[in-house]
Amino acid sequence: MVLVLAEVNLLDLSGPVQVFDAAAHLGADYRIEYAAEGPRQRSAQGLLLAGLTSLPPLYPGDLVLVPGPRLSPTAGADGAPLVPPTVTSWLAEAHRAGARIAAVCTGAAALGEAGLLNGRRCTTHWGLTEHLRRRYPAARVRDGALYIHDGPISTSAGISAGIDLALSLVERDHGPALTAAVARELVLYLRRGGDQQQLNPFLAHRDHLHPAVHRVQEYLVQHLDAQHTLDELAALACVSKRGLTRAFTAAIGLTPLEYQQGLRLELAGSLLAQTTLTVEAVAARCGFRDPRHFRRLFRARFGRTPSAARA
Repeated sequence: MVLVLAEVNLLDLSGPVQVFDAAAHLGADYRIEYAAEGPRQRSAQGLLLAGLTSLPPLYPGDLVLVPGPRLSPTAGADGAPLVPPTVTSWLAEAHRAGARIAAVCTGAAALGEAGLLNGRRCTTHWGLTEHLRRRYPAARVRDGALYIHDGPISTSAGISAGIDLALSLVERDHGPALTAAVARELVLYLRRGGDQQQLNPFLAHRDHLHPAVHRVQEYLVQHLDAQHTLDELAALACVSKRGLTRAFTAAIGLTPLEYQQGLRLELAGSLLAQTTLTVEAVAARCGFRDPRHFRRLFRARFGRTPSAARA
């Protein structure tokens, strides 16, 4: 059952629904229905969603998906409820009836209003975690998680993380083989684990306005397996070595070497999780000449020893 709230974000709704729909076409026992307070709701992007059923009674084993509505960090500052009381009452009753409830992004606020986050680990969009903590002090809000399962209650980070949450639920219900088939069907490059960072390291540190730093960042991303000297990178940026280091530090808080090393380690982590390459082969592919040095750096960053995925 998909709960459609007013001002729902379309990707919060459509991404997970696409996962469950693909799983159903591959043999999973999902039947998708849409419910709301009234027969129509307008999305945050202006699309009118119609033909919605009224809020029905739910039973053990049912799954309620709560896509996130548009919600500012100051919403509810005057004490007003963030979702209608009829919705919070319905969610609380669904929980008492034994249904599982999964919220995407700001949908966690609806669960918080219903008291379903009290004492539970949960997450939401990175921009709203502090708001969630303040409004629901009994909730155990976590930063830096894509999704979290705590008993029958699941929550995810923002927008596209709802797809990761849905895949995780499919895996719980039907195992990894069907989940991998769904990911292939949806042309998903990588199914991310719940503890992965919300912001992809290859996209982070790109919100500055320094053109020389952007130029070097783009070059490093495209040549991670190559060895680069600071002289070469400075020449590419048309600045001095000292000037490049200062520009990087001012723009992103990292030196060029630290930035490059972070990208290489993140790529290595993905390769080790998704391929059967040896640790030595992954180290070489990611630009590390010395596998022992690579192991030390990997352990320092991820807190574990690098190991190849099982065949």
